[in-house]
Amino acid sequence: MPDAAEKLETLLADDAGAFVGAQALAQWLKLAALRRALRQPRRALDAVHRALALAPLDFMALVMRAGLLERLEDAAAGEAWGAAIAQKPETPLPAPLAAALSAGEAFHAAWQARRAEQLAQAGKAALDASGETDAEREDMEWRLARFRDNILQKTRVYHSTPTHFHYPGLVEREFHPRHTTPWLADVEAGFEAIRAEMQALIQSERAELEPYVQYDQHQPLDQWQPLNHSPDWSAIHLLRHGRVVEGNAAQAPRTMEILSRLPQPQVPGASPNAMFSLLAPHTAIPPHVGVDNTRLVCHLPLVVPSGCWFRVGAETREWREGEAFAFDDTIEHEALNPSDLLRVVLIFDVWHPGLSAPERQAVAATVASQGARDR
Repeated sequence: MPDAAEKLETLLADDAGAFVGAQALAQWLKLAALRRALRQPRRALDAVHRALALAPLDFMALVMRAGLLERLEDAAAGEAWGAAIAQKPETPLPAPLAAALSAGEAFHAAWQARRAEQLAQAGKAALDASGETDAEREDMEWRLARFRDNILQKTRVYHSTPTHFHYPGLVEREFHPRHTTPWLADVEAGFEAIRAEMQALIQSERAELEPYVQYDQHQPLDQWQPLNHSPDWSAIHLLRHGRVVEGNAAQAPRTMEILSRLPQPQVPGASPNAMFSLLAPHTAIPPHVGVDNTRLVCHLPLVVPSGCWFRVGAETREWREGEAFAFDDTIEHEALNPSDLLRVVLIFDVWHPGLSAPERQAVAATVASQGARDR
């Protein structure tokens, strides 16, 4: 075997033109395997690096590199395993490679846990010494936690990307904290009454139920294609584009009274909006973004079978009956009802808390001047 490794290395060094493309990559990986078997990890690593120079994202080469760095107790081993794991193919792996990858995933997870603890301790002293209020401290802790997750590449960075209206300078945050949306407590206090009205409305068979997504087929809206005009995601509108849907609203007086106390946008032809949203069993709402970042969308979960979840950007939550939240729907979001039962949520919009009163008036006038839109 030593002779075979020396001969192959000499051939690759003296006559590099003899091998091209995939053949050259295979020969460098073969040399790396020979050197590894000879317990020459540094020379094996040199050969792997030559292979990666030809194909930087080659899965086998990345696995070999990570394993060699781990054997050498190199500080870069954890990051190297992360790079290899990211290129894992979807097809089944041979048993030896699958075992190596499984061990690498365990090594990477332990390395990530150590890094997470180090990062948390690094920022703890500064937080402990701050004189912030509880709400400010909660915000800081959330931002630092997300900062650490971004460093560790546990999360990716998402931004507000509205389809129509983008107001600059507003805070981009998937789920907005409770201290900026204190009126959610009033909505939660009305949970039982709201749910009872929803159930009575559905059982009465007088509800005006329609597909939530309704666009002409020719419009360029791929994000909605699976659910366009589908009853799998339907709505009982109470307020729609700034108008009361009398047939439904008349049967939900308590819900309407609660909504009247919220800071909903008043935009002729566009807002406010409020509806009971019904998601059928085994239905997914695909990743999509909303129209306008000057408002937040709020959910009050009313009927939630086990396993239903909702993702906004890098954060995924399970809906919990009676627990409301506000989120920025111009950040990519999606949902799933994997159960055999119907999921029902009250959805309504409110102004983004970062807008001043004059800005709200100016935004309302500006949006209204563009005519009615699905906001």
